[in-house]
Amino acid sequence: MSITRNTLKQVMLDNQKDVEQYNIFPRHYDLYSFPLMIFVGVRRSGKSFLLFQKMRQLLADGKGWDEMLYLDFEDTRLEGFSADDFNLILECHQEMYGKRPMLFLDEIQNVDGWQKFARNLADKKYSVFITGSNAKMLSKEIMAALGGRYLPVEVYPFSFKEYLSYTGVDYDDLALMATESKARFMKAYDEYFTWGGLPESINLPVKRNYLSSVFQKIYLGDIVQRNGISNPRLLQLMIKKMAESVMQPVSYNRISKILSSVSGKISVPTVSNYISFSEDAWLLLRLRNIASSFSKKESICKYYFIDNGLLTLQLLGADTILLENVVALSLFRKYEHDEDNERVFFYNVNVEVDFYVPEDELAIQVSYSIADPETEKREKEPLEKLPNVHPCRRRIIITYDEEGTLTDKHGTIEVIPCWKWLLEIDHESEKGKKVNW
Repeated sequence: MSITRNTLKQVMLDNQKDVEQYNIFPRHYDLYSFPLMIFVGVRRSGKSFLLFQKMRQLLADGKGWDEMLYLDFEDTRLEGFSADDFNLILECHQEMYGKRPMLFLDEIQNVDGWQKFARNLADKKYSVFITGSNAKMLSKEIMAALGGRYLPVEVYPFSFKEYLSYTGVDYDDLALMATESKARFMKAYDEYFTWGGLPESINLPVKRNYLSSVFQKIYLGDIVQRNGISNPRLLQLMIKKMAESVMQPVSYNRISKILSSVSGKISVPTVSNYISFSEDAWLLLRLRNIASSFSKKESICKYYFIDNGLLTLQLLGADTILLENVVALSLFRKYEHDEDNERVFFYNVNVEVDFYVPEDELAIQVSYSIADPETEKREKEPLEKLPNVHPCRRRIIITYDEEGTLTDKHGTIEVIPCWKWLLEIDHESEKGKKVNW
């Protein structure tokens, strides 16, 4: 059944009230006030925050709803909305206000064929801000269909620095020296480490239920339903196995054999598709081996979860996995994670280095603790060998809460607590992302 004018107008009016009443936490993104933007990220990561932030700023500057059009395509009243209905949006706004609006279109990927409408808006010089929960919205094909007019922006759950600001926890030098404020800081660190940074989960006393509902929406809605998966249980087993394998390079063939041993035969192409679907939904992020051939770069990778809270749901007592995952997210947040992802790698030839960033000649090992001499030796050795094959201006071992330095013939290896590293890299990331809307 097609959408009626009255229904669409009512939804638009209700969505306006939602924007006005929502509690906004400002986020810093490098937007340059560009008139055509696509914000893409996992569900509940804060994409709508950015739209609301922009609209609230415009309202504060004296603009009115006669100059803005906001529509949330997650609204159940818009079920049945099709590409043929898009022009009706503009007609309804014209009937209500008689003005040409700036458009804010939330979760537009729910409507097949949205690209043509977005392209037409760009051609007609509208200002348009779009959000979506499908990584394919950043693909070369879609960006080409949009005529290269839109600036894509990856939106991640809160960084650690954002988390601290949102919860009102001090993290300056004085706060980290005083006993009481340091204890409060470390409590926040532990909560972020375990439960992640999805904005709406942060102030909840019991986060697991909320995170479970978000995961179910991603798993059932964005992966199973969108891709017509006939065996959801098998997909869930694969996701759990990927969680357990976060620190290890995995191949499609290996995952296929493991799953086949517990649930009946599953082919390598099916595993490949399931992983690809999970990446499209922003649940999994791929990391390639800088030392691999092209074929192995694609088929033997490491995978990380978009949020530590969603990862925690799949694990039991796996602090080392959570530590490496949160470090990976901090790197992806700074260096971005586009379709090709040619900025952050791992290295694995004879020795394995957890992360290597060529442009900054940065090498990172992650270990929960290196207090044991054997563990220290195991983590230090790859960092001693990597400079023989790749330039390394900086080498780091990130721990949960240990600090110090190690030395070798190449110089210094820093040992840094994860909380300190997160604050450092979050600060660096924000340098290029501040915007005054």
